[in-house]
Amino acid sequence: MILSCSHITKAFAADVVLDDISFHIEDYEKAAIVGINGAGKTTLLRIIVGEMEPDSGQAVLSRGKTLGYLAQHQDLTSHQSIYDELLEVKRPVIEMEERIRSLEQQMKHVTGEELEQMFETYTRLTHQFELAEGYSYRSEIIGVLKGLGFTEEDFPREISTLSGGQKTRVSLGKLLLSRPDIILLDEPTNHLDMSSIAWLENYLLNYKGAVIIVAHDRYFLDKIATKIIELENGHGSVYLGNYTAYSQKKALVREAQMKAYLNQQQEIRHQEEVIRKLRSFNREKSIKRAESREKMLSKIDVLDKPAEINDEMNLRLEPDTVSGEDVLTIRNLSKAFGDNLLFSHVDIDIRRGERVAIIGDNGTGKTTLLKIINQLLPADSGEITLGSRVSIAYYDQDYQVLHMDKTLFDELQDAYPEMNNTKVRSVLAAFLFTGDDVFKRIGDLSGGERGRVSLAKLMLAPANFLILDEPTNHLDITSKEILEDALNHYTGTILYVSHDRYFINRTATRILELAGEHFINYIGNYDYYLEKRDLMAQLYLGGGSGQGNEPADRPGQTSSPASYNATPWAASSAAPASAGVSDTRQAWQAKKEEQARQRKRQNDLKKTEDAIAALEARDSQLDELLSQPEVATDVAKLLEINQEKEEIKAQLETLYENWENLAEDVSSAQADSDH
Repeated sequence: MILSCSHITKAFAADVVLDDISFHIEDYEKAAIVGINGAGKTTLLRIIVGEMEPDSGQAVLSRGKTLGYLAQHQDLTSHQSIYDELLEVKRPVIEMEERIRSLEQQMKHVTGEELEQMFETYTRLTHQFELAEGYSYRSEIIGVLKGLGFTEEDFPREISTLSGGQKTRVSLGKLLLSRPDIILLDEPTNHLDMSSIAWLENYLLNYKGAVIIVAHDRYFLDKIATKIIELENGHGSVYLGNYTAYSQKKALVREAQMKAYLNQQQEIRHQEEVIRKLRSFNREKSIKRAESREKMLSKIDVLDKPAEINDEMNLRLEPDTVSGEDVLTIRNLSKAFGDNLLFSHVDIDIRRGERVAIIGDNGTGKTTLLKIINQLLPADSGEITLGSRVSIAYYDQDYQVLHMDKTLFDELQDAYPEMNNTKVRSVLAAFLFTGDDVFKRIGDLSGGERGRVSLAKLMLAPANFLILDEPTNHLDITSKEILEDALNHYTGTILYVSHDRYFINRTATRILELAGEHFINYIGNYDYYLEKRDLMAQLYLGGGSGQGNEPADRPGQTSSPASYNATPWAASSAAPASAGVSDTRQAWQAKKEEQARQRKRQNDLKKTEDAIAALEARDSQLDELLSQPEVATDVAKLLEINQEKEEIKAQLETLYENWENLAEDVSSAQADSDH
């Protein structure tokens, strides 16, 4: 075990963020910490690295082990170049190399015992140098820089001139090259494109140390994590497996918790009804039974209701009009900025109901294409034609559709006045704005927060063609899943740019990869794209015949490699129509029989209640007779009435017991049928 976190608790004023969190990390283990924004993930990392003190508990790193931490935001102020900044990480190896070279020179000029001593030192240093992989440290630095998306032209750039995202990538490179025994990464994929994320995945999978990751990239977590540490409502739970396994287990656990809660609530209501009924019988024995049941009920450890996660938030996107079959047609489109050609001779067809994802490395022109379609940028050549009755709603990261002086609440309600307050708050909550957050001014929000408001607003638009640029940026996993479900149920057409591979995998019906100034078409999701990518790259590079600029993405065109069209094979199978009929009939018959038994129990219970009511009414009549003077002096009549009352008492005792048993049976049967 390399790290042990025991009973960690942390509160900020009255807000308990972490409550008794315990887990451990084994050597070489790859773990992920997940939870909604504000769940305490970064707080927990800062406690582990010693940047923050817990209120109680502790995080203990094994003796002699080293730890490295990448925070979300980096502010490097170095005046060194990118390459030299990473080279500094290898300073001990460089100094060892310089010492070795110095010894080589000195040994040329000495003899005898001095030479032997120098040679002994030289041998020891060269062995250490080999163990430190000193002969490959420069190629290792170059490999890390290229893997993180830097080109050789970037290597001489001064750190102080870089963007925040580029500085974070430099910091990540330095951390990886330092090779600590355990690495803590807070959102490491935020500033990486797809190829860089794939490189980082492979690097971490083969990393000879432990890793703890905080990330919203579920595809990344699926590839890397073997343990998930979930933070929810201040509490921590540990699940073995990757993110998908965790998600499935979490759903099963929550389903079991909800079932146990509902069963217990039903049992409590049943016991309360039995107690009320027993007391209504107004007999000493019945009252004692009621009191006994009340005691048992008071000792029940009442379960808390499981937290409602997204149960009430169900975004439904519906266009107000249906577009024509052909939604977007692009022919011979080209765009360059100066000498930088982004794409040329592009042909694209998008049809109603498709959900098309555009992927590619940063800077290849994906966002530019969306802006050209929305007439925010001019094309150099080509034609763009929208189909009949096509209405576009566009989301970009410049947030052009917001009013800076309005509150979040007013921004949505003014745009959609038919929505009530609850609906407005629900939509904003889906995009992480809760409580008084909804009354903040748009102008006071961060860039990421404005992006979430724009997305919330767009999700309510009645358009039939959604064009989205990185819609999942700044969303936590819960909000991403809400958006995914909304898009999957959307009956219009969607074209979007995204680096979120899990999101693409769940929502895309087609992928357009922008590579080498052309679009390659894959008719499937991201898993299908990965399966066919190498084949399509081969076909693309070896297409020959000068046909590299032919249409790359016509869904029906699969006749030649020049179309660069990856289409999945379709397969069908038929099973005998009679298979399973007998089992189905037996199940249906068993269900009918159980329903009949349940109806009989309910009828028996009703008959018992009616019999009790009738006997109690007769007993009251007899009490009235006993109070009459003429009866009080009639010995024979008194004996007759007393005899009947004794019989009624005996019958009621039996009926009370029968009623209790029948009530239990009906309650149990009802619980079984409900769950």
